[in-house]
Amino acid sequence: MAQRLLLRRFLSSIISRKPPQGWWAPLTHRAPECSPGDLTVTPNQARSIYTTRVCTTTFNIQDGPDFQDRVVNSETPVVVDFHAQWCGPCKILGPRLEKVVAKQHGKVVMAKVDIDDHTDLALEYEVSAVPTVLAIKNGDVVDKFVGIKDEDQLEAFLKKLIG
Repeated sequence: MAQRLLLRRFLSSIISRKPPQGWWAPLTHRAPECSPGDLTVTPNQARSIYTTRVCTTTFNIQDGPDFQDRVVNSETPVVVDFHAQWCGPCKILGPRLEKVVAKQHGKVVMAKVDIDDHTDLALEYEVSAVPTVLAIKNGDVVDKFVGIKDEDQLEAFLKKLIG
């Protein structure tokens, strides 16, 4: 409880401070080269939110149409991580996979699907255990693995996907 209070005070002090001029510019539009997971912030007169531009290669799936649009219809190869909040191995594999995908510099992107929130997608792609990782290229599943892999194995998996 005390930690939450301290964290809340710390965050509110950071948010209320305005950075020195020229450090960060307010982000007022979505950059086209960034993934759709980035936020759009429009500053108003009362309070501006300053942020740095971060282009991520990892995004969370929101629903079925989002999966269709961002994964199945993607021109870029996609690694889909089916995971669950309660899954211990998923908590190990997730960051490891994100790190390896980030090293590819946009040649491949990563979608994260929580099987508890999206059971329909898990059933459609025959996910019977977590973590399950699919490699999707041009809308088709081209490779798959279940369980934890080390970074070398993950890099080999991605190289095979990228071709």
